[in-house]
Amino acid sequence: MHIKKSALQILESSQSVLNFGKINMSQELFSTMRVIALPTKTNFRGINIREVALFQGEAGWGEFSPFLEYQPSECIPWLQSAIESATKPWPELHRNKVKVNGTIPALNTPSAIERIVETFPGVNTFKVKVGDNLSEDIARLAKVRSLRPKAKLRIDVNGSWSVATAITNLRAIYENLGEIEYVEQPCQSVEELRELKTKLKVNIPIAGDEVLRKSADPFQVDLEGAIDILALKVQPLGGIVRAHKLAEHHNLPIVISSALESAVGIANGLALAASFKEINFDCGLATGSLLSANIGDLPIVDGEIEVKRIEPKFDGLEVSPERYKWWQDRLMKTWELIA
Repeated sequence: MHIKKSALQILESSQSVLNFGKINMSQELFSTMRVIALPTKTNFRGINIREVALFQGEAGWGEFSPFLEYQPSECIPWLQSAIESATKPWPELHRNKVKVNGTIPALNTPSAIERIVETFPGVNTFKVKVGDNLSEDIARLAKVRSLRPKAKLRIDVNGSWSVATAITNLRAIYENLGEIEYVEQPCQSVEELRELKTKLKVNIPIAGDEVLRKSADPFQVDLEGAIDILALKVQPLGGIVRAHKLAEHHNLPIVISSALESAVGIANGLALAASFKEINFDCGLATGSLLSANIGDLPIVDGEIEVKRIEPKFDGLEVSPERYKWWQDRLMKTWELIA
């Protein structure tokens, strides 16, 4: 282990900036923090190493892994989710396995696409990252379809298109590939999504992701006439309980997805998916297949993953003391905003 100074010692030295009495949380939870670095199999939206902080509480392990560029205010729901996961039991589960989709990064080499597809055994749905180059996007989708001709295809744009570009590109994709299950976040703003939904002439449903989780208050976002499907991610939305409340509030069909998390975070997403009585879409909870190392095993069997708590194994994955301190400082800055 690289850590020279325990998290508890660091917390004690930083006590002046914290007020632990404002929420039901103890310094013992933060003292269990471990930080790991998980290498990816390929570049995934600029990420080659996924850093993750973990806490152990009375209910198990919780994951705190906002992306490195996020500011402390953006990290608040991620920390709230980690605290909930570590300290609260999962809600009632209605199934012990969850059907998942495969996720294909923006790869252009056919052999690389084939290798990634092979890591999703029995999966009947693939979400393909698109948005940078239309001809490359179509070729990527065509390659996935050739490898799994019976699988459903959905695409994820991450909000990078204008309305006009979305109309042009979605028409071209539909004409070349045929049926697309849905397009996730084709445009950035709710106003653009609403305009696109009005003007789009091809039958491709729209799913919303960033429009919800990156809003100042996801309960106040008016999604009527803008999207058809709500994408829920546990950490960015503040935990399982809050994700449920958002689903009830917006009253749309849902799909559960992940944020390239470790096995601990994925397990929490699986619990969210299993806690809904009805799920109509395969869930984006198989992103562990994009990592070349992990702290736990959640194998895909016939397109499904078992819902279970993870007892992490940290051997060889913990970060340097410098990176640990960086995460500790990040935790403190985020905690100050909560406490």
